[in-house]
Amino acid sequence: MPKTPSPCIDVCKFKREGHCIGCSMTKAQKSMFKALKKDTHRKGFIEMLTAQQARLGRYEHWELAYRKKLAKKKIAAEDVL
Repeated sequence: MPKTPSPCIDVCKFKREGHCIGCSMTKAQKSMFKALKKDTHRKGFIEMLTAQQARLGRYEHWELAYRKKLAKKKIAAEDVL
């Protein structure tokens, strides 16, 4: 199985107090995700990120965009989300 792709959805505008308006990651979190090698750690990061999005609000668009990214890479969303 391919490794879990980055939660980045290619918006990359850090306007919400340092959080990207596309995925809610900060620049430090983007670097952190890139350093994660084990897929279990990557999936855990996605879980943390979805909780962060729920707390921050206004990220309803992210899941649909990420599901499209997963489908394009032929990865089942159920395996990641």
